[in-house]
Amino acid sequence: MSGKVRTRFAPSPTGYMHVGNLRTALYAYLKARSAGGTFVLRIEDTDQERFVEGALDIIYGTLRETGLLWDEGPDKDGGFGPYVQSDRKGLYLDYAKQLIEKGAAYYCFCDKERLDEMRAVQKASGQAPHYDGQCRELTPEQVQEKLDAGVPYVIRQKMPRTGTTSFEDVVYGHIEVENSTLDDQILLKTDGMPTYNFANVVDDHLMEISHVIRGSEYLSSTPKYNLLYQAFGWPLPVYIHCPPVMKDAQNKLSKRNGDASYQDLIAKGYLTAAVLNYIALCGWSPKGEQEIFSLEEMEKIWSESGISKSPAIFDSEKLRFMNAEYIRRMTPEEFFAAAEPWIDQAVKTPCDKKVLCHVLQQRCEVLGDIPAQLPFVDAVQEYDVEMYTSKKMKTTPETAKEALTALLPVLEELQDWTVEKIHAACFDLIAKLEVKNGWMLWPLRVALSGMQFTPGGGIEIAAIIGKERTMERLRAALAKLG
Repeated sequence: MSGKVRTRFAPSPTGYMHVGNLRTALYAYLKARSAGGTFVLRIEDTDQERFVEGALDIIYGTLRETGLLWDEGPDKDGGFGPYVQSDRKGLYLDYAKQLIEKGAAYYCFCDKERLDEMRAVQKASGQAPHYDGQCRELTPEQVQEKLDAGVPYVIRQKMPRTGTTSFEDVVYGHIEVENSTLDDQILLKTDGMPTYNFANVVDDHLMEISHVIRGSEYLSSTPKYNLLYQAFGWPLPVYIHCPPVMKDAQNKLSKRNGDASYQDLIAKGYLTAAVLNYIALCGWSPKGEQEIFSLEEMEKIWSESGISKSPAIFDSEKLRFMNAEYIRRMTPEEFFAAAEPWIDQAVKTPCDKKVLCHVLQQRCEVLGDIPAQLPFVDAVQEYDVEMYTSKKMKTTPETAKEALTALLPVLEELQDWTVEKIHAACFDLIAKLEVKNGWMLWPLRVALSGMQFTPGGGIEIAAIIGKERTMERLRAALAKLG
């Protein structure tokens, strides 16, 4: 290997981008960027049965949206392509045959019926399913005879029966396993496609990947991979295995609950930058107290030494809090652009979206909170006149009638319909009548919305819905009050 840091993200096109996958991509990206190295995107599509139409677009789209832009990949050949495993199919057979010549692999001709029967016997006797090695000791003549006869075969890795295999992991330290526990895994399937376990080793070597960053679920398979590296005489990469991302101490994230994928979170109205920031902290601790980081800031401070061994708990409330922080920090223009689609989804009548966004930005934690706050824009919600009663504001239906009767002509005469002008008119009247603010403004909010809680008070609502509808609603409110 060249000595330069080269990391890879190697997803399978099998559906949505799980938050654990996105975190792996992020960590691999950060490792490459922090070291001035190369971030490689490789598509591992060897399992054609699990291929999902449109999944490739999700992979590319998610990485671009989050800013995890690759230096090499299917559309950027850096001299190590192709970067899609199915396009590399021709080279794996040659490497599998090299292993056979070295005595590290063998042809297996067992058919499905025999394998099913073998597993059933193992299961009945309480054994873990494993290949029993029937074809391990076939003579070269027996193998050639079957090949000449066209008997379908797979190529299996020949695991040593004795001794141990060990390796060092940056996060988990020294890992050692008894070779007798390792199954003779399939390297090449009957259709000539490599298994993931074989292809990722060959591709990582040929693409000069220096640091392999992946989930801790691959810890148990790594000794098998290392035996392949050793058989070929190839140097090992640096291993960085990351803890799983869990819903809680016992349960994995659930697609059913809409918390398993990046797409789920964006559909709920979380911001891309907030999701990426939060996912980075799921299993990684930066130095210091700061928690809000841009991608550029993470690139500067990243170190794999901050990765924890313990499972990372995906705390939805913490993500929500962080997302709210991102919303508060947006410029009015940024928030307007982000919120407008959610407003259009909920509101059918014209309104002043600029004023609406001004009050919403301080009153939503997730963009998905917006639609539930907006029923008042299209129509006053059904309400009982007792809603005008407020101990805090010292109002009753009777005082509300008095307040609205006084306010109606004042607002009717107002020509310049802006928040500032409506505010000035209301407060001039409050001063003139020598009443408390709430005595006037609580009835105005109820009359214009029919809702107890709204983003903004009566003044903002009047500006949002416009003068004509404000007047209509005030008259309707007075009629309702008798």
